[in-house]
Amino acid sequence: MHDLIAEMRRVADEFPDRLLIGEIYLPVERLVAYYGRDLSGVHLPFNFSLLSASWCAPAIARLIGEYEAALPVGGWPNWVLGNHDRPRIASRVGPHQARIAAMLLLTLRGTPTIYYGDEIAMKDVVIAPAQVRDPLEKNIPGRGLGRDGCRTPMRWDRTTHAGFSSVEPWLPLGDALDQHNVVSQRGDSTSMFQLYRRLMDLRRKRPALSLGSYGSVRADGNLLVFTREYERERLLVALNFGGEPTVASFLSREGAGRLLVSSGGDRAREAVCGSVKLRANEGAVVELSDEGII
Repeated sequence: MHDLIAEMRRVADEFPDRLLIGEIYLPVERLVAYYGRDLSGVHLPFNFSLLSASWCAPAIARLIGEYEAALPVGGWPNWVLGNHDRPRIASRVGPHQARIAAMLLLTLRGTPTIYYGDEIAMKDVVIAPAQVRDPLEKNIPGRGLGRDGCRTPMRWDRTTHAGFSSVEPWLPLGDALDQHNVVSQRGDSTSMFQLYRRLMDLRRKRPALSLGSYGSVRADGNLLVFTREYERERLLVALNFGGEPTVASFLSREGAGRLLVSSGGDRAREAVCGSVKLRANEGAVVELSDEGII
């Protein structure tokens, strides 16, 4: 298999702006072999570990450390939060923690992969027996193996077929009044859609997020805190995985921090000093001064 992938890579390298992605379901220690000898394999062997990870700060911190340690020298990391085989993130961890998941995905080192609909917090749709399309569920019914619930059409608006088509689609749309659609969220500054836009805009503007390394990664109870660094730019990411308020502390001098993005869609440009207070299920990206030390 590795010889075949190396051959595919040689062909791909004959063209500009090319990328090979491998949909490879393996533990991290085996997955990284698909970067190939001297990075001659796929550019991005998909890292699906977030799909099955325990949703808590210590587990995520441990996962980051294990993945970074396993990467070959020069191997570019990547993270996948959702796909067509597993329940949607908003259904897996709930709508509040789905915002934490979005902030995590778009601030981790590497290339993020977004599954359509997650950027508007779409949930799984209940599929009636007569609506089943997935061969897994048809062949082995009643075992919960069906994947149709996470494969339903993208919800663009609140029209009859959600702006996806002019006729009844292959899979049902679910609740016709569901506010998880692009049009409804585009005009709401606190929506999930706008949170994704802010985070992607921040990635484009801040080399610490797009290119930087980790300064440190630590978990303390429900709190996950890590820094991203590039040259003199330092950003702190603090994520509250719990349902109670908490405080993320860091050493700094007066005026050493400025909040850039909150998962709640507010608090932009708020000054912080020595710590950042987080509400329940809230995450924040903070710009640190040169003096700020986590």
